[in-house]
Amino acid sequence: MRTQVITVRGAPIELTTFEYRILEHLMLRAGEVVSKAELTERLYDQDFERDSNVIEVLIGRLRRKLDPHDELQPIETLRGRGYRFALARDA
Repeated sequence: MRTQVITVRGAPIELTTFEYRILEHLMLRAGEVVSKAELTERLYDQDFERDSNVIEVLIGRLRRKLDPHDELQPIETLRGRGYRFALARDA
């Protein structure tokens, strides 16, 4: 995390500052449900429009960058609750 370099299958991927901050927060809380409000607070110091779709857009971009073929998508959406980072999947 100190280098802020993310690789997927050995290839580095480019992330914006906001994408990196969301991914870092989700990874630090891996396996836990992280609400949209918590992610919004992580991104913005001041009060921000809570109904904005900025988080959904950033999560969508992260998903495309992390796994464009959606085979092992590490970011799960838990409808009405938030998001969870999990690489291991139960079969």
